[in-house]
Amino acid sequence: GCLSGAVPENPNVASFIPIVHGCDKFCTFCIIPYRRGRENSRSAFEIIHEAEMLVARGVKEITLLGQNVDSYGHDLRPRMDLADLLEQVNDISGLERIRFLTSHPNDMSIRILEAVRDLPKVCETINLPFQAGDDTILANMRRGYTSGQYLEKVALIKEMMPEVSLTTDLIVGFANETDEQFERSMDILRAVEFEKVHISEYSYREGTFASRKMSDDVERAVKKARKVTVDELQREIQGRKNAVLIGQKYDVLVEGRKRGRLHGRNRGDKLIYLNVPDGLGVPVPQAGDTVHVEITDSSPYSLEAGLLKVESKVKKEKVPVV
Repeated sequence: GCLSGAVPENPNVASFIPIVHGCDKFCTFCIIPYRRGRENSRSAFEIIHEAEMLVARGVKEITLLGQNVDSYGHDLRPRMDLADLLEQVNDISGLERIRFLTSHPNDMSIRILEAVRDLPKVCETINLPFQAGDDTILANMRRGYTSGQYLEKVALIKEMMPEVSLTTDLIVGFANETDEQFERSMDILRAVEFEKVHISEYSYREGTFASRKMSDDVERAVKKARKVTVDELQREIQGRKNAVLIGQKYDVLVEGRKRGRLHGRNRGDKLIYLNVPDGLGVPVPQAGDTVHVEITDSSPYSLEAGLLKVESKVKKEKVPVV
């Protein structure tokens, strides 16, 4: 089971809070509703208390988690929704950033989008899985929307937040998926140009509807080839989109070291490695510091940046870099 509200003594600068457990969607490929049960939202009081404890222990960024996070609060009385919770978390003193995932296209309401757009601490990043681009496959998955309806939701999001960072989830090789149906998934990837795509090869899960009623008949080699095709397209898209960021300036929340190098993320959730000059008397940023940087180089998966100034979480003073 889960120990709800258990707060680590030394949490990461960017930490997570589950806000709703279980799922009511019953997608045919998913075991979550059978293993974790129906959706059960935690009270806002409990979530806010946990968030405040995390912030008191040094957390600067919180991600609100749920299998279908957008459905938060529908089972609470009095009823509330994710937008209400975001407003309350936004008011927590000392917290700098808020994110949430994973969303379902059918529950991504205009009110939630307005909260993302208008609340200063909520980052303009949205993970919106489409899972497949073909309407027959989507119906077999019981996703509850068509590819056209998904693209309409994407268009609405981009209209409300032109600088939004969109990521998605995609399953390749679902039961009976043909080459032509897979190509419709590729069409959506080309049309939207996501910042990141989480790709899964469909796999049999005992107890799911698909395991009882559908045949896992796409050969493993075909699934792997389709995954490689998506990876290659996405690498090109991410490489091109990251390259145009060279010269741009961002505030980056330092999270720590990865492979011996300082790294952090901007509001758009870009992984940024920091180049710290030696011998200039500039303090080395620490986890929890906010640094202002200029992007100097890029790859499809990360960015390089030079420091412009540091805002220490301890001294709260800006230090110019020569």
